[in-house]
Amino acid sequence: MSDYATFRFKQYDFDPATGLLSFNYGYDEALNFTETYHFDFPFVDYDPQALDRALQLLFFIAGVSYYKMYLAPEIVVETGQIDTPLAAFLTKTYQKGLGEFFVVNQLDVQTPIDFPINTEALAPVATNSEGLLVGIGGGKDSLLSAELLKATTVITTWSLNHRSQLEPLISVLGTHHLWVGRTWDPQIASLNKQGALNGHVPISAIFSAVGSIVSILSGKRDAIVSNESSASEPTMEYQGQSINHQYSKSLEYEIDFQACLSRLFGSSLRYYSLLRPFSELHIAELFAQNGYEKYKTVFSSCNRAFTHDQNHMFWCGECAKCAFVFLILTPFIEQADLEQLWGGKNLLLDPTLQQTYKQLLGIEGDKPFDCVGEIKEARAAMRLAQQKYPELSRYNFDIPESYDFRAWSEHSMPPEIFTLLEQELR
Repeated sequence: MSDYATFRFKQYDFDPATGLLSFNYGYDEALNFTETYHFDFPFVDYDPQALDRALQLLFFIAGVSYYKMYLAPEIVVETGQIDTPLAAFLTKTYQKGLGEFFVVNQLDVQTPIDFPINTEALAPVATNSEGLLVGIGGGKDSLLSAELLKATTVITTWSLNHRSQLEPLISVLGTHHLWVGRTWDPQIASLNKQGALNGHVPISAIFSAVGSIVSILSGKRDAIVSNESSASEPTMEYQGQSINHQYSKSLEYEIDFQACLSRLFGSSLRYYSLLRPFSELHIAELFAQNGYEKYKTVFSSCNRAFTHDQNHMFWCGECAKCAFVFLILTPFIEQADLEQLWGGKNLLLDPTLQQTYKQLLGIEGDKPFDCVGEIKEARAAMRLAQQKYPELSRYNFDIPESYDFRAWSEHSMPPEIFTLLEQELR
């Protein structure tokens, strides 16, 4: 039972002069939260109606960080418009995006989340935009996307937070880059200590909505992300439901968000992943060929390098993400060069990570709640690694004979972009 009866979407405000966007949320009349975004780049002439539509979309999606704290049974929308399709999209995004949160907090994964409908069908508002906007997260995936696209066309890049970590990387990347800052309400930390619920939120859904705003403010049509085919694999089964740590990186979410944009903006704004056809292992191979040497001193895929209290790039060498990245790069990078990323440490031979590798390989326990690849590709990578390190034969597993980590998978990118990708790689 929640401590509060209602979660309230109170208001949002954008100041074009300063680039400051603020969101206000609350519980009943007792708690109020403010979250801000700073769009720190020059804006093009944009359609105010289109921007307002995109601001509302982020307003509703970003509210998940506050909604999850007490899970009030009723959602109240004081500002903004939600029609029937948007309500269904938001409900599903919250429900599935909070799957891991429900598991970790031992809650019913089908806890009702009902967004109210307060308007008739929203008519599309078109923007006048063209060009490619590529989100940069600091890891190998987004850098690979940028390198593949730079080879054929001009791109603009953008990032959300972590400016101090990313500035050296962006300098090497050499693109026109747009910076966006996000500040959470500081009450979150103190209320969590007092018993408010905490846990994973669909951060990539928030990222996708911010990208739509950046697209409009910069005059770009395509907001491109770098989510691989592996992101669609569930992490575990719980209470009869598939739980995916990476739900908002999955193809299912991508298609849902595309449909949402189509309803709200027609075909004038697009969102898709350039790397959707590829497994993580294939991406590691492509990155080894198209970027590793260039970026090895400035990139990191370790999530601990991007927490609120960090200001520089590093690899912790302890988490499941580090263990997985070391594994999939092992077949394609020289041992000494790869170990240098982790201060000379070989994660595959680290006894403290044996249990993690058993989970990654599906030998024992569920996959870790982290952005890691499919079990079968982890096994394919380990089979290749065993050729380098005979002591890894302690991991016993089978791989389907038909599995080919280089096989291209289903995607939802526009045909002309897929053609560009094919021409670059095939």
